[in-house]
Amino acid sequence: MSSEPTSATDARHRVTELIREARICMLTTIGLDGRLVSRPMGLQAAEFDGDLWFFAHADSAKVRQLRVNPEVNVGFSDRRNDAWVSLSGTAQEEYDRARAEQVWNPLLKTWFPDGLDTPGLTLIRVHVSSTEYWDSASSTVVNLLGFARAAGTGKPPRAGGDQETTC
Repeated sequence: MSSEPTSATDARHRVTELIREARICMLTTIGLDGRLVSRPMGLQAAEFDGDLWFFAHADSAKVRQLRVNPEVNVGFSDRRNDAWVSLSGTAQEEYDRARAEQVWNPLLKTWFPDGLDTPGLTLIRVHVSSTEYWDSASSTVVNLLGFARAAGTGKPPRAGGDQETTC
């Protein structure tokens, strides 16, 4: 039986599973000088609903970069499960105490010693506009945006190979 998703909802659930397994990602921003800058980030536990959440210091370089150019890529790689996920979208600083409480993990005290009361603590929300993933269970690249387009056109989504999509 194929584990390949059959709908956008199935694909979204699969992306959630894959990124939860990987947990650590590379957040790529555009530096103030125009070059791409990547750094490891820990994804905060939340159902993937089109947004990803990360804690950061408000005065960090990544937050300053996002204020100038919000275009980002978030890449996950899980070698244990031979899977990767690439998500593109826009990011913004968006601190909301209730959201922070919802996604807080005590392990974050390493970087934020006063917990949710750490001065300058903020959240980065990445609103995802396109997603590609590959996992060994289905042995195919699946384009999540392709499922949404397929629903509207009645044509099957493209799968396999290295694909690029825009919204």
